[in-house]
Amino acid sequence: MSKLKLFIENFLVYGLGGIISKLVPLIMVPIITRLMPDSSYYGISDLSNTIVQFGSALAVMGVYDAMYRMFFEKDEETYKKSVCSTALLFTISTSLIVFMLMILFKNQLAQYFLGNKRYAYVIYLSAIATLVGATNSIISAPTRMQNKRKIFLITNTISPILSYAVSIPLLWGGHYIIALPLAAVVSGVTMEMAFGVMNCNWFKVKEFDFKLLRQLLIIAIPLLPNFLIYWVFNSCDKVMLTNILGVDAAGVYSVSSKLGHCSQLIYTAFAGGWQYFAFSTMNEENQVESNSKIFEYLAIITFAATAFMCAWSYSIFKILFTEEYWGGYISAPYLFMAPLLQMLFQVACNQFLIIKKTWPNMLILFGGALINIVLNFVLIPELGIEGASIATLSGYIAVNIVCVFVLKKMELMVVSRRLIWSVIVISLYLVIWRSIVLTSTLICTGIAFLVLAVYLLMYKNEIKQLSDNLRGFR
Repeated sequence: MSKLKLFIENFLVYGLGGIISKLVPLIMVPIITRLMPDSSYYGISDLSNTIVQFGSALAVMGVYDAMYRMFFEKDEETYKKSVCSTALLFTISTSLIVFMLMILFKNQLAQYFLGNKRYAYVIYLSAIATLVGATNSIISAPTRMQNKRKIFLITNTISPILSYAVSIPLLWGGHYIIALPLAAVVSGVTMEMAFGVMNCNWFKVKEFDFKLLRQLLIIAIPLLPNFLIYWVFNSCDKVMLTNILGVDAAGVYSVSSKLGHCSQLIYTAFAGGWQYFAFSTMNEENQVESNSKIFEYLAIITFAATAFMCAWSYSIFKILFTEEYWGGYISAPYLFMAPLLQMLFQVACNQFLIIKKTWPNMLILFGGALINIVLNFVLIPELGIEGASIATLSGYIAVNIVCVFVLKKMELMVVSRRLIWSVIVISLYLVIWRSIVLTSTLICTGIAFLVLAVYLLMYKNEIKQLSDNLRGFR
């Protein structure tokens, strides 16, 4: 199987499964916001998810990615089972510790994350969701590492549907605060039981290996700060908005981020097939050139998609949401682009993981997160939710620039002149959009099509080659 075919098939199959799991919540956002009395309830629900993401990052400690990396180290099935078993038993231990700490400090967590100690009962649900989510990431991993695409597709379809089948009746019954967190717990437990049955042969207590654990942790521990820093990028702005402007502002921002994060459909589609592709082809002679081309092509997709999000954001908010949420349109384009820049960074920094040097990722991400936090303090009081979104985007721009520069110096990445010109084109577009045509959907759409035409012209040969290759797959 050619590398291009391998990448596209994993992109489409795993990507489709991931897209479904993201698309259902995206579709449901306008419905959920209308079932809640005001934006503060949505803010609390989304902040509960923020707590789960933070707790899960602590519990998993980067072991998932380390397990994925070591799984492909050898072909022996006994070795692979030892890797999976060791990873699971370690993650169960850390997850239980995090679970107990969350229960112990429930009042403090409720005050800081949710804005009031009276929401401490929500932390119980967040703690359970953290325990389930962290362990489920390991239990479900063999399904993806064996490339069982159909199972992945089915489970990613069922999970969000089950979650909203639980939450909507709760919202109708007036349980606005616990509806979404409780639904997440029910869905998570169900999926963990399903994967536990399917993958039980991959996990045995007797297969636990301290030597393998040491190797896992050598790779994983430097990754832990990365995941915590990703949390800062993706969630810290909501917490800071809650503490600076109030939970209502966090609710509007959360809706804006949900719509903006429809770009995660692209990111999820990519990430679903990327990890398997990246490690299964890491020993190819032209790996650096291939990885660089993937980075460049995904950058073009990012820039073109962002141009249209800028053009349509205002109209989308006017159509889908009540007036209380309309102010969120200004943040959506920034938050749309941010996950895509995260995707680009992960493509680039995967080069560090392949050579088993994960500490540069941490240092680069830490610098970007610091920029994000500082700008949040400066911009949120001045610009509100737009300031928070600009801070997030700025942090990701910084990490990509630094990462590409470092990899180029290490001869682990190639940067073409076309990519540089593409960056200049989208930068000019963003300045024009924000300064002149912010709410003019028609004019902004016309300019977005012009940007797209420029990109298509720049990459016409690659597009033709891709088209010919796709025809060859039939």
